[in-house]
Amino acid sequence: MPIDFHAGFWINNPNKIINHRVINNPIINTSPANDRFEKQVQIKLENIDKAYDGIKIEKRSFGKLKKTNDEAILYTITNKNGASVDLSTFGAAIISIKVPDKNGKIIDVTQGYNSVTPYEESPIGHAGGTIGPCANKINQGNFKINGKEYKLECNKDNGQTHSHGGSAGFDTKNWKPEILKDGVKFSYTKKDMEGGYPAEVKASVTYKFDNDNNLHIIYQAKTDNDTILNLTNHSYFNLDGSENTQEGAVKSHLVKFPNSSKYTVVNELAIPTGEIAPVKNTKFDFQEYKKLSEMNSSGYDQNYCIDNYDGKTLIKAAEIKSEKTGVKMEVYTNLPGFQFYTANNLGKTFQPVGKNGKRYEKYSALCIEPQFFPNAINTFPEKPILKKGETYNREIIYSFSN
Repeated sequence: MPIDFHAGFWINNPNKIINHRVINNPIINTSPANDRFEKQVQIKLENIDKAYDGIKIEKRSFGKLKKTNDEAILYTITNKNGASVDLSTFGAAIISIKVPDKNGKIIDVTQGYNSVTPYEESPIGHAGGTIGPCANKINQGNFKINGKEYKLECNKDNGQTHSHGGSAGFDTKNWKPEILKDGVKFSYTKKDMEGGYPAEVKASVTYKFDNDNNLHIIYQAKTDNDTILNLTNHSYFNLDGSENTQEGAVKSHLVKFPNSSKYTVVNELAIPTGEIAPVKNTKFDFQEYKKLSEMNSSGYDQNYCIDNYDGKTLIKAAEIKSEKTGVKMEVYTNLPGFQFYTANNLGKTFQPVGKNGKRYEKYSALCIEPQFFPNAINTFPEKPILKKGETYNREIIYSFSN
């Protein structure tokens, strides 16, 4: 039985937030970003601890969804240093993360779009979205739970694999928002057999952005029957600034995976073979800082294993640096691995322009997506199975400093 849903700490403390292993950034003397809001609602924050003292939460319309005519809402969490995060109800998605560079200038370090329309009509790479019910690939879309076989839509690799929850995954849903004193919680209930996945699942994603520029993402879920669940975030980062959209723009970044001495070997469809191999003396070795341009010219789309994973402890998965802006991003998680992706498939002619008025080209950003291993349900002992009566509780922290 997988250890992830039997770690008593997480089952019995579903609202526990871990605040250790984060960077204490210096206060930057800068004004809040001058975002233009058509409608603003200032949320009064009371009785919060110091980490969230002075946090502001605002909201505005992000546009109408053409399929349902529902309104998507954009929430902005701004901390006392002027750093901020934009979040959309559609896809429970990260639209932007704005943090100070080494000169105190606030820059946007994530790719995205200016309204909900491109996310709904031309979804490109799941930008910023909450991925589920099962992130990454499932070979042939087939899996078993309790001896029963299930078949999912094969939306990838010319109909050979199921990927990122399919064409109607969690990042295509308009989630229900709830404003908290220190963040925003998005909730969605998946019906039994929706998208081919068994059981009703009540899922939530909570975003909390503190005064040390740490973005906490807390995933929680309960189910009325045993099911598969593997949630992550699919933000595209460029720490030089999101306006750097040209091909190869991310290759100057410095990358370090301090707790990944192994990776999963894959076949031609990027499905793990079951072999877990050492990264030493391979193009996958980022145990010390390496510049992307020095490692693999064709980019990365690879799952890494996290050393000393126990399902409870938040372990540092990655460090990314920009020499240009001085911005550093650290990623922490209690998930067993992460997909490292360098936007290899961006740059398509049908792709809409981004929020800077330019199309995002391939290798213009990178993703660090903590999750269970690809096809883990069929291949590895640590399986993303959520059982009836248990609580899914996982966390990702994207931490920014300079």
